[in-house]
Amino acid sequence: MLKKIFFLAAVVVRCGAVLWAGDTASFVDLGFSRDGAVYMFAQYGVVLGTLKPWAELYAVDIAKNDFVSGGKLSYSSVNSLNAGNDGIGAFYRIIAQNSVLADRHGVDFLHQGQPLYVALDAEGGNPQGERIDFRDFERGFSYQARLVPSAEGTGAGLKSSFYIDLERNGPAGDRKSFTVGNPGVRRPLIATYKIKRVIASPLDNSLIFVIETRKQAANGYDVRYMIETLHP
Repeated sequence: MLKKIFFLAAVVVRCGAVLWAGDTASFVDLGFSRDGAVYMFAQYGVVLGTLKPWAELYAVDIAKNDFVSGGKLSYSSVNSLNAGNDGIGAFYRIIAQNSVLADRHGVDFLHQGQPLYVALDAEGGNPQGERIDFRDFERGFSYQARLVPSAEGTGAGLKSSFYIDLERNGPAGDRKSFTVGNPGVRRPLIATYKIKRVIASPLDNSLIFVIETRKQAANGYDVRYMIETLHP
């Protein structure tokens, strides 16, 4: 019986690997500026096949939901890692080489927001979208968010976009609706989107939505992260 359990577990792992084979990035929450205007994050990983580590660093103007000037940086190593390493050294490298970006915008890595929602399942996004509910107990808000994806084309011609319908209910019974994201941006080869985290600003009612994307690749799907911000 024990052998049968191990066999079934191995089959599940192999099937999952075939379904989602590709680069899987790790997301790093780097916090907010002291005035709450800028949010920073990073992601890093290893390119399958070459085992070369890479990292990306971003600084976002929360009110504009756009990168600050010079706020998109990337690093790719010319050297390969030993199998089993996750590439975190590339993250350390990009942080060390670009500390001026955080200094320029007053970002303090200890100035963290409050996690309001964290997706615990490992499955990718649903092409039909998703709905989540979460609460900000400190401020008394409850939220209902509906991610609405849209896609056109197939294979190498696939392009997609999404937006989030957000409803906020306040402690006094007031209700407000928001649209988060830009449905007019068509991203090539992105098959699905999923809300992985929602982070509340430490200073105001701004929200950071961490979105996991799965991009078509030669061996399956590459997992990457992006954010959308709301500054009510």
